[in-house]
Amino acid sequence: VQLQASGGGTVQVGDSLRLSCAASGLTFSENSMGWFRQAPGKEREFVAAIGSSGATTYYADSVKGRFTISRDNAKNAVYLQMSRLKPEDTAGYYCALRMGVGWGRMENEYDYWGQGTQVTVSS
Repeated sequence: VQLQASGGGTVQVGDSLRLSCAASGLTFSENSMGWFRQAPGKEREFVAAIGSSGATTYYADSVKGRFTISRDNAKNAVYLQMSRLKPEDTAGYYCALRMGVGWGRMENEYDYWGQGTQVTVSS
């Protein structure tokens, strides 16, 4: 199983950015997906998750209303649309796959991880 995250970059406060994560090596549509982030000197934290069909989504309070997670099972991809970005959103963003149904906020609830893509929001 491979997860390849992309789309990070350096943006200004208030800008938008869309992250993508491409999955391979398994039946993507049967598994839940999540996004986490890790800022320098901080622990990795949950950002958002989406169920296998895309019908259910979950967000951390810090991003609710600004970030949108979605998926395209035909393309084996999950996305994180980020808007109204703030300096505190600066972090490495990681996509993760959880085998089967359900979702989780904890790192140990996910089975596979991508390599991360850096997002830097400058003021």
